[in-house]
Amino acid sequence: MPRVLPLAQNNRTMRALTYFSRIFVGGLFIVSGIIKANDPLGFSYKLQEYFAESALNLPFLEPYALVLAILACLAEIVLGFAVIFGAKMPLATWALLILTLFFGWLTLYTATCDEAGTYDIMVNGIMENRPVTCVTDCGCFGDAMKGSIGRSLTPWESFYKDLVLFIFIVPLFLQRNKISLNNAAEDVRILPGALVIVSMLCWLFGWMFPLVFALIGMAGYLLIKRFSARSEWLAAGYITLICLVFVYYCVQHLPLKDYRPYAIGKSIPEQMKSAEELGLQAPEYVYNYVMVNAASGERVTITSKQYMADKWWERKEYIQDKEGTQGPFKIKDGYEATIPDFSMMDEEGSEVNYMILEAETPVLLVITYDVDKAGKGITKVGALADECIANGVEVFGLTSSMQDKVETLRHEHQLAFPYGYADEKVLKTLVRANPGLVLMDKGVVLAKWSDSDVPSYDVIKKILGR
Repeated sequence: MPRVLPLAQNNRTMRALTYFSRIFVGGLFIVSGIIKANDPLGFSYKLQEYFAESALNLPFLEPYALVLAILACLAEIVLGFAVIFGAKMPLATWALLILTLFFGWLTLYTATCDEAGTYDIMVNGIMENRPVTCVTDCGCFGDAMKGSIGRSLTPWESFYKDLVLFIFIVPLFLQRNKISLNNAAEDVRILPGALVIVSMLCWLFGWMFPLVFALIGMAGYLLIKRFSARSEWLAAGYITLICLVFVYYCVQHLPLKDYRPYAIGKSIPEQMKSAEELGLQAPEYVYNYVMVNAASGERVTITSKQYMADKWWERKEYIQDKEGTQGPFKIKDGYEATIPDFSMMDEEGSEVNYMILEAETPVLLVITYDVDKAGKGITKVGALADECIANGVEVFGLTSSMQDKVETLRHEHQLAFPYGYADEKVLKTLVRANPGLVLMDKGVVLAKWSDSDVPSYDVIKKILGR
């Protein structure tokens, strides 16, 4: 029996590893990009958190967060298809390497961020010391992970994910000059494998659209390759075009798939219940206390649990350095409310959650998190609100803007409904539009619209079964 030469065997191994890497990396990048492109506004909000002065200190980039978010989505999807097609691999692999190293650095920064850290800033000639902002979720799969498996990746898990991805990109980078546009045999081997990876991720995230998108992208590529000699750049243009169409739709309307706890069919009151209310084990948190011996100056760091167990308050020789307190830190997992921060206030600062979640009649919420950025659809919203009120549907506005600005908006557009106040982040999570509409009944979300899709009252009437 002829003996296989080590060199030939190594070549086969490298070829098999390269094929698998193309399938795995390409499929993962396509799904990752589509998940982000499905909610470009949400991704841009995450970028704004990173750009904040208290995080990366890049506030000048905040106005461009949406553009950068769209470009990042586009890059991931186009590069994912390029790896699968074998198109322009020297360029594609360099871009993949740089993108992965950047996201790896970002997730490492997130994972190692010191929640007790501070930074100095000059304000009106006076140096101020302020706490840093640690972004607890890198936004890699964000809401999609929470909506499918119940939680997002931790910062360290995100970093390890990027590390594994980097390992599979290395052989692609090393073989970049040996990989060219697929021939027919390579298409048969690689395209179905990529669809399997995409299908597995679709199952994980409970959404089959990325598979449909991948099929549309591959079908276009095969047609272009059949009829054009310049198929690589044409295929890239085609993938870019269908990406932009998808992103435009999601920006102008609402995400095609809503993974957030305020999705249609979700009950807000049920998701606000605590572990105690549900008879479940709650997570356990501790603080780190710094105790200082008044006589010797010795400093001892203990947990709040130790403080209570050992009755440190009875040790009169020690005083607590309250500025040194750090935390809270989770030491034991348990059930946490999916919606822990749904709190609406009236003009006097009194909580008015009951007016929305316990109303006997349906409620139409008009979410205008920033009245200065309210779209032209607010005029249609006002007309719809009048008709809803006339037919027994309560209308309630919610914003995070100042009261004087709200009153100016109400006067300018003759809005007959009252406004309440809530945290901007909560309102942005509730609906990805400004203004956006949320129809609810006893705390259950029945429907949502952006200001580009303001419905008629007949639509609302049909939803309510009237």
